[in-house]
Amino acid sequence: MGNRISSGERDIYMSNGGTEVFAEVMTLAVAATAERRWDFRFAAAVAKLDQNVMGRGAVGFGLEDVDWGGGADEQEENRRFVLRTVDLALSRHRWDELGYDPPFAADNLRDFRAMVLEFDMATPARFPGDFPDYPEVLPASCVEHRVLSPLEWYRACVFCGGQSGSAVRVCSASSATTSAMS
Repeated sequence: MGNRISSGERDIYMSNGGTEVFAEVMTLAVAATAERRWDFRFAAAVAKLDQNVMGRGAVGFGLEDVDWGGGADEQEENRRFVLRTVDLALSRHRWDELGYDPPFAADNLRDFRAMVLEFDMATPARFPGDFPDYPEVLPASCVEHRVLSPLEWYRACVFCGGQSGSAVRVCSASSATTSAMS
């Protein structure tokens, strides 16, 4: 069983292992880029790719389910954030901390980047409740792994694997990337 990230007729199918790698490399990148409320919402969508949270073969999302924002300027700002995050992941940001070489991660990241670039941001969300929002989302980080753990109801990060002993620190959105992630 695998997982999908989709956009209209196009989708990226990833095995459970491929999804785990995608979630991990995106988690490392989004921890360094998230600053605004919407950024933390996107970080929570990435966190929901953690199969320790949602179950194996049961994760993914459609770009049509993302609340990209109310107007064209906001939508483009959010697109630029996602592209900046993917580009950081493609630069192999902190991949040395993974403990393994993810051979297919770059291909999945490039496919995802192309999907985001091609996506018509004016498309209304099919299931607007599927994209995380407050109070479900909070700017919190895993102290041990220095990554976001933005789901209010799940206090561990993608690297902790659901271990209840993980230390999570709630931080303000303005300081999350500078103090909590450094």
